[in-house]
Order: sequence, then C-alpha cells, then structure tokens
Amino acid sequence: MMQSLTSLNRRRFLGAGAAASCSLALGQATVAGPSDELLKGKAEHVISIWLGGGMGQIDTFDPKRKGDPKKKLAGSYYDSIETAVPGVRVCEHLPQLARLMDRVTAVRSVHHEVIDEHAAATNRMHTGRPVSGTITYPSIGSIIAHERGAAHDGTPPYVLIGYPNVTRGPGFLGTRDSYLYLIDTSQGPAGLSRPDGITSQRQLRREEFLSVLRRNADPTTDQRLLDYEAAIAQSLKLSGPEFMRVFQLDREPADLRNRYGGEFGQRCLLSRRLVEHGVRYIEVSHNLNFLNGIGWDVHNEGIVNQHKLIQEMDTAVTALINDLEAKRLLDKTLIVITTEFGRPPEFDSGGGRGHQGSAFSCVLAGGGLSHYGAWGETDEIAKKIVSNPISVPDLFATICAAVGVDYRKNLYAGDRPVPITDMGQPIADLLA
Repeated sequence: MMQSLTSLNRRRFLGAGAAASCSLALGQATVAGPSDELLKGKAEHVISIWLGGGMGQIDTFDPKRKGDPKKKLAGSYYDSIETAVPGVRVCEHLPQLARLMDRVTAVRSVHHEVIDEHAAATNRMHTGRPVSGTITYPSIGSIIAHERGAAHDGTPPYVLIGYPNVTRGPGFLGTRDSYLYLIDTSQGPAGLSRPDGITSQRQLRREEFLSVLRRNADPTTDQRLLDYEAAIAQSLKLSGPEFMRVFQLDREPADLRNRYGGEFGQRCLLSRRLVEHGVRYIEVSHNLNFLNGIGWDVHNEGIVNQHKLIQEMDTAVTALINDLEAKRLLDKTLIVITTEFGRPPEFDSGGGRGHQGSAFSCVLAGGGLSHYGAWGETDEIAKKIVSNPISVPDLFATICAAVGVDYRKNLYAGDRPVPITDMGQPIADLLA
C-alpha cells in the first residue's frame, strides 16, 4: 500500500492531466505562502553544480518528442528513456542517473526573463535578482555561508571550484562571507600555498612580526579592516596541513576516482571531501575544457557533440550521489544543478539552439527532500510552463529551507533591509 501511494504521489507531478486527476485524493502540489508555517529541512551542506552556458532542458531532464534540425522540426535532439520513477523520462545519455531518479527531482518549471546575455543570467541564477546599479547582492553561496557558517572549526564555509567573479561573491555582506577558490584539483587553492623558499621557520617569523604590528596599531571600528583581518587569520589557519590534506585526491581509492571520471568528476569528488571536512556550501563549475569544444552554449554546430557533456555529467553526478549515499551523507547534502537559462525547442540555422529563460530545468538531489523524479510541467515541446511555475527566488527559498536557513528574514545593506530570497517561497511538497 505504501509503495502504491508513493508511486501515485510521484506521478501526479508529471502533467496537468495527471495532476488534475489526483488533486481530489492527494491535494495540489504547493509552493508555501507567506502566511504558512516556516518550512525547515535537515540538510547540512549544499553542493551546487554549475553548468555554465545554458543546459538545454529539452535535451536532458525534460525530454519531449524527437525533433529534426534538418527539417526544422522543433523537439528533442535525442531519444528519451524511462527512469526509476514511473512516468518520468530523461535523455538517453543519462542512463546512470535514470536509475537514481527516486533520489532526484528535476524542477522543470524554473523561469526568469533574462535570455540574451550570459553574464546577466548567470548573475540572476547566483543572486536571485536582476543586476542593480546601486547595490551588489550576495550570491546564494554567500547567503548560506553567512547564515550557517562552517560546520567545523578550521574550515571555510564556502568553497568555489572554478573561476572567481563578483556574481559568486558576498556582495554587501562583505569579505567574511566570500569564498575560497581553486581552479585545478591537482594543486588545491593557490592562495593557501606558500611560495617556494618560504619555509615553516620563515612563515613563523612573518606571523610573529604581524602580531607585533597588530599590538602597536591603533584600534579600529572600520568593518572593512576588521573583515580583512579576519580573512588573514582564517587564511593562516587554513594553510596548515590538516585542511590542505582535503585536496589530496590521491588518498582516495583509484577505482572510486575512476568512477567519477575526468576533471569535472574529480571536482565532484573533491566536493564530497569538502563536505566531510565541514564546508557548508561548495560550487562545482562545469565550464572548463569542454569535451565538445564549445560547452553548454550549443548554438549552430556546437550541438553535435553535446551528448559528450551530458554523458560526463551523468557519470560524475551519479558517482557523487552513490558516494554520498555510501557514506551516509546524501540526506545531509543537497545537490543542486543549475544553469543560466535553458534552450528553445526550435533549431537555429546551423542546427543548434538559442537561449530560453521562460521555461527551463534545475535539478535537486538528496538533501533529505521528498523526491518525485520531476516537479512542474512544460508544454509538449518544453517551451511554455503549464503547471507549478517556479521563480528563481522560489528555487533559492527551497534551497535555503532545505539547509535550515530562514527564507523569510531580511539581510541588511547598511540600514537598507533586503529580503534574503527576494520574497521567494519554497516548494512545500519537497519539504514535506
């Protein structure tokens, strides 16, 4: 009986007709309202996987009828396959994730109005807000770092595995809630590595000299200077051998490293090690050394080898889910897959796809959520949202709620109150 109810509960998210037929027995899927009880999950960490360039929902997690670029027939570029959740299908190049979709929810009804500019859309998907000329908003990573801090002492709350920029930064929250970043998993964070010739003895003398300068300096109440001092203190602590061992991936069994795959997979493996060490929020960027030569921005002939990216994601994310589950960390760790916008079902003159922000997919996995395989619905060609639209603030509120952050509170830019998720409301059914 319980299994039948679970299957029915999942199927009701797949389409408008199914949702309508189940609504009397099970109730409509809901986004929490402002007057509802505060929702709070039990996750402790977030691993955010960023697919820079614009992952096409119709070619990954929201497949539709098969299209044809040569005939200009709108539709999916690939065939679809069944998953572990009855009625939920994904792209044929996601066979490993297909078997794990009972631990996953593809939110198929995310939307925003930014379509023609990658930087602005990337900012929207990191801060939840439009670019402002008067205020620099914090990223979701910095918000969670600010609210929850690191899980263990001697660990940064926020690590970026990818290239740094203001979009991923702390905005008005200040440097204390910024990220530690690295680009190459084989080297660890360059900012924590001592230059050649700086021995432990020389480092000790430098720290002693810094202590003398601090004792003789006039007291300050300038928050920028205080934040800078705190950053120096944290850097000295993090550059020690205990934390730096986290980046030694060769400590992991060779067969496990192989299951994760190439450099992107090694970034995902490192994210699991960072979670174990107490890092609260990790962003893993996929926009590097693309196997298809162009990345997720598949205009024109760039779409021809898009399947290689999808397969790489399938391998790495599946390994991450299985690894976290084996270590009993999956319910404590919310995996989020986001991108700046989706792709339209129509093909451009070169056989690729343009940009689409009006309807696209983001993915949630683990984190102790109630998963349905898919949530929200688009039309027959994934161009328009049919049911349960989710704004970027709603997605952020869901992430915040999952890790116990109050999505209703205000942050403050000076004396100016700023709603933490721009008035977003979480997907209540996932937090049931």
